[in-house]
Amino acid sequence: MNPLTSPLLADLYQFTMLQTYLEQDMEETAVFELFVRKLPPGRNFMVAAGLEQVIEFLENLRFSPEELDWLATRFPPHVITYLEQFRFYGDIHAMPEGTIFFPNEPILRITAKMPQAQLVESRIINLMHFETLIASKAARSVLVAPDKLLVDFGMRRAHGAEAGLLAARASYLAGFSGTATVLAGTLFDIPLFGTMAHSFIQAHQNESDAFEHFARSHPNNTVLLIDTYDTEAAAHKVVTLARNLKADKINIQGIRLDSGDLAEHAKNVRQILDEGGLHQTTIFASGNLDEYKLHTLLSAHAPIDGFGIGTALDISIDAPSLDCAYKLQEYAGKPRRKRSEGKATWPGRKQVYRQYAGDGCMARDIVALEDDDPQQGESLIQPFMRSGKRLHPKLSLQELRSQALINYQHLPAAMTALDPAPGYPVTISSALRAMADQLDKERLLHDRESLRKL
Repeated sequence: MNPLTSPLLADLYQFTMLQTYLEQDMEETAVFELFVRKLPPGRNFMVAAGLEQVIEFLENLRFSPEELDWLATRFPPHVITYLEQFRFYGDIHAMPEGTIFFPNEPILRITAKMPQAQLVESRIINLMHFETLIASKAARSVLVAPDKLLVDFGMRRAHGAEAGLLAARASYLAGFSGTATVLAGTLFDIPLFGTMAHSFIQAHQNESDAFEHFARSHPNNTVLLIDTYDTEAAAHKVVTLARNLKADKINIQGIRLDSGDLAEHAKNVRQILDEGGLHQTTIFASGNLDEYKLHTLLSAHAPIDGFGIGTALDISIDAPSLDCAYKLQEYAGKPRRKRSEGKATWPGRKQVYRQYAGDGCMARDIVALEDDDPQQGESLIQPFMRSGKRLHPKLSLQELRSQALINYQHLPAAMTALDPAPGYPVTISSALRAMADQLDKERLLHDRESLRKL
């Protein structure tokens, strides 16, 4: 059993509710929508990601004999009989991955028989939440350093193996250049980048020998870590080594800095390399970096060509979770509305329309009922699955990344900065508000009638 594809990757209440739905013959069509209630502090927008993993999960959803045997010790036979034939036969509508979105805008809609739509809730949230979280974090570095090499370095401190892999995928989709995680390269065709560790240098008696051994082993990818001992002294050794390797036509592509005052070291090392004729040798920096430190380094005009960003990215250190929800919006053909304090929802199947200003920048979004006037702007929510079948060929991650980069070009300038921008206008349509008001009135009348009968 692969735990990452198992339908048991769910909360227990998905199964307890499923039992009651079956026993009460509640198998009408349900519509659930996934949305984020509010932006994390300091963020101006979010980037949708994780849809492909959701589609793959739903396409292949099956209960194995071993899983059914385990469930049979906890649930009655009629539930097990139902699960033996369980398949997802529903529809998916969603914003394409890489779409910029805002609070209260549904990024995913599931339409299916109630037991199906309910059972998959936890895993859908798990996948969409994490990749959206990481893509939204990565986008900030991409916008701060659009012309720099950005590499995901965070797998070793990610919260588990799947998190490390999906962080590599989400960050690349959001515009990063690649990852250091080899399995992510094989699974998602993400460009791989890597150099060496301090232990490689320390294992040698002589730092220069370490540099030469690595260069001769990797003549087409010689990037040397030079801050194990004395950074500037090591840079001089690199210049000497480059001269010695010239006869063998081995060029030193780059050096990496991983500690200390990165801006100061980069300026000193750049001067040493240039004076030694190594004008084409690049400088790559790592070491507890995030978008704020990138901004500081670039503002200081540090001559750094690329950055490895690890822990801060893969755990989204400043905003480690999103306030997201997967809520019922329609059942048995009737709109539904949650009224919990601070967590009320907008009912019905919805579409998000985006309008643009004359300069091509995003101007405002309108959250409307699906059957509202479609001439309100660009429709962001599109069909991806019908009756359990994928509607479109799978896009490559490179194609999704290219579209995400295009989407950034439509952001108003203030929203591309790290500082909080004025709130982007998201309007709830009048028809949607009217539906919510009507449901509230009906609920009030129903409650009064129930009290009268007591």
